[in-house]
Amino acid sequence: MVKKSESSYYEMLYEVAVAVNSVRTPEGVLRSTVENVAGAVGAKGCSLLLLTPDGKRLLHTATCGLSDGYVRKGPISVDKSIAEALAGKPVAVLDATTDKRVQYREQKKKEGIVSILSVPIMLRGKAIGVIRVYMAEPRQFTKDDIYFVSAVANLGAIALENAQLYDLVQKDYETVRQDMLTCRATLADEWIGQEPGVVAHRWWKFM
Repeated sequence: MVKKSESSYYEMLYEVAVAVNSVRTPEGVLRSTVENVAGAVGAKGCSLLLLTPDGKRLLHTATCGLSDGYVRKGPISVDKSIAEALAGKPVAVLDATTDKRVQYREQKKKEGIVSILSVPIMLRGKAIGVIRVYMAEPRQFTKDDIYFVSAVANLGAIALENAQLYDLVQKDYETVRQDMLTCRATLADEWIGQEPGVVAHRWWKFM
């Protein structure tokens, strides 16, 4: 496989930033992140795993290129699954079928996964999950590979936070709009039976 040059990664990083930040829902941000990373690196698959509230497990939150059977293989323990990545350090695994740091090694072999790059997703100085890149052949990940995936992970974390805030604002707006419509409907019901001219005057005044 031809390895990406530093300049091509810069170009792809810009394209990924545009794609990720154009999405306005948390689910869309996550999906866009894994799809763009897998495509840019030429990976078999990619998964974005977020920490559970208790910090003990990782959950496949968005994936591409992986079978449902692999994704649902079982709970992913933080202590047993490339734990160094959650300490803020990218970890490259050359052979995931034999490396002791890797959980579910047999399942990875059946899935056709050989090498893995696990990069922390950091938000405000705290790891909230990891992005994992899965290769179907042995891959010595370069500094450019690691830098690119780490940069996308950081962009994804910021975009995810922004999307959540945007989603909250949209929900708040919708709540206010529905309240106004309900209020108008209630007032209209109360005014039934009044003189037509008075009702029309009050209704348009409220609008």
